[in-house]
Amino acid sequence: MTLTGKAVETRQALLLMGFILSKFILQYTLLSPEYDLQRDEYLHLDQANHLAWGYLSVPPITSWLSWIIKQLGNSVFWVKFFPALFGALTIVIVWKTIQALKGNTFALVLGATSVLFSVLLRLNTLYQPNSLDVLCWTSLYFVILKCIQTRQLNWFIAGGLVFAIGFLNKYNIGFLLAGFIPALLLTRQRNLLFSRNAFIACLVGTLLVLPNLLWQYNNGFPVIHHMNQLAAYQLVNVDRWAFLRAQFFFFAGSSFVIVLALYALLVYPPFRPYRSFFWAFFGTILVFLYFRAKDYYAIGLHPIYLAFGSVFIAEALKTGWKRYLQPVCLLIPVGFFGFMYQFAFPNRSPSYIVANSRIYQELGQLRWEDGKEHPLPQDYADMLGWQELAAKVDQLYAKLPEPNRTLVLCDNYGQAGAINYYTKQGIQAVSFNADYVNWFDLDTYYTNLIRVKEAGEVSDEFRVTSPYFKTAIVGDSIQNPWAREHGTAIFVFTGAKVDIRRRITKEIDQVKQFH
Repeated sequence: MTLTGKAVETRQALLLMGFILSKFILQYTLLSPEYDLQRDEYLHLDQANHLAWGYLSVPPITSWLSWIIKQLGNSVFWVKFFPALFGALTIVIVWKTIQALKGNTFALVLGATSVLFSVLLRLNTLYQPNSLDVLCWTSLYFVILKCIQTRQLNWFIAGGLVFAIGFLNKYNIGFLLAGFIPALLLTRQRNLLFSRNAFIACLVGTLLVLPNLLWQYNNGFPVIHHMNQLAAYQLVNVDRWAFLRAQFFFFAGSSFVIVLALYALLVYPPFRPYRSFFWAFFGTILVFLYFRAKDYYAIGLHPIYLAFGSVFIAEALKTGWKRYLQPVCLLIPVGFFGFMYQFAFPNRSPSYIVANSRIYQELGQLRWEDGKEHPLPQDYADMLGWQELAAKVDQLYAKLPEPNRTLVLCDNYGQAGAINYYTKQGIQAVSFNADYVNWFDLDTYYTNLIRVKEAGEVSDEFRVTSPYFKTAIVGDSIQNPWAREHGTAIFVFTGAKVDIRRRITKEIDQVKQFH
């Protein structure tokens, strides 16, 4: 029986809804309650209390989302909702790309399955700019495809808008243009770059990102300092071969779809107008390799190629005995997910991971940004000990004389953000690290200090700080053995002998000067 066009549309719409629902269900079942939020998430959530057009760590969109989460109650459900939403919308964009390429229902299902059962399940567990970054990459590629198809002004304006959203979320989207503009110049579509519509798109994008550029200018372009810090302390440890291997494992179950997409972009006649996507893939990878980028920076590159590959495979398996290969193509990404479910998500306890460390090691998950191997993956270790820290700081804070005159000063943004998120005492912890350097309250005269100190820097704290106070004790420390913050100490100093704001102001000035 042949379905009518309307029936096919209804069927496809129901299938898409099924994928979206599956995406949300999976995202909420891949998180073990043993884990807290991840350290970056606390910083991003705290930005809701300090709205601005820019931050030392990220552009402003994350703070706007955090403000919405705050209005919704700031619960973990809503913290995890938005990355799941962006992952679901990425499936939608791939779906729409396949439709724009005239793919059939099988192509739509293969593309959605390939996106659903991929590294995005891991990426979308964390409230970070990365999930929206992947969505913006995929959306901008889709808009470029529509520009090639239609040459209509509205799609060019949409491109400027999508780029601006991506830029205001994470500067990483600049790599997309660095890879795609040279690719366009290599094809017949190069005239798109020099059209009036392209000029208007650039103007729209520039006007939308201008407030953030002005913020960067007025604050001495901290993004440059941030990139220099990354290059000096993290990117220098990036293994380029490991970067390339990671690109395969990110979409391991659907890697054949991406490979066939690249093949089709060279030889499949209906894809000839989109050959620039072939050159863009390799050009973008080369740019990432040159800058020793972290492997996950390139995740946004891949979903659009799942759309091209799915359309090509669906056409190749459309008739005859080859139709029986269609279920096999769908089972491959599902099968890989079945294996990765055991080892690639924070759904296992720390003790389980340590007991099965060999396979985690083989998967490269135990190597941190410092280039060394540790008992747990870095993200998992960064999701432990935070509630313990906040509860202990709360207890110590409540026992102090004049607690409202107590400064809670932390070594890093994770500590400060976690305390501020979980506190029952209304604490607003700060740090000289990341954006917290701009969030000190210097109007209050402090008589007490709670100092949260990383394990490796505990020994000198008494000697350096106690002369400025009448009493000094080690109040407590983080005991969770698997936490990255294991051993972090909580010092309590009471009865300030001097106005400590002077010393704080001096350190703030030194940090900002360094930035």
